[in-house]
Amino acid sequence: MTYEILIYGHPALRRKAAPVVNVNRDIVRLAEDLLNTMRRAKGLGLAASQVGRPEAVCVIEIPAELDARGGKRENPDVYMPLVLINPELVDARGTQVGQEGCLSFPEIFIELERPYEVTVSYSDLEGRRTQVAGRGLLARAILHEMEHLAGVLLVDHMSPVQKLSAAPRLKKLKKEARHRLPKDVVARRTSCR
Repeated sequence: MTYEILIYGHPALRRKAAPVVNVNRDIVRLAEDLLNTMRRAKGLGLAASQVGRPEAVCVIEIPAELDARGGKRENPDVYMPLVLINPELVDARGTQVGQEGCLSFPEIFIELERPYEVTVSYSDLEGRRTQVAGRGLLARAILHEMEHLAGVLLVDHMSPVQKLSAAPRLKKLKKEARHRLPKDVVARRTSCR
């Protein structure tokens, strides 16, 4: 199964994910569906919140050709795809600056500084707690997806100048998101203003 990816303006993107208490068949199926959805959209990562699901689950798949620096793989020992359940940041080192985009912000990219290397603790699909260390693009993707699980979005990292530059596209995305919401949700959101 594949999901519709929610775009900027949908309220579910701001909700903090709920920890997964039991890694069962439903969670394994959710991870499979997230991977299928991410691959269909040609993304590198996807969090459950981006498809309206509340669980603290995200998936990442960095192709080998994008996992290189100076002609060498940066993460040769990390098996892809990576499924992170209840991820927690353990350590972050160094810095990198690069372009970052998001499937919930189509056609919007910003320069963003992130740590160069991160270590994350998470539960795997068998429910075992483990760790992964990621460098370069993988570190960027891990942090990006973990932020989705916390309700933090790409727009939150934009400088005032970047927001101004992206304002027409952001406004259009919000309008599209609003039109995709069920009518009762739109009525509740409008009456709360």
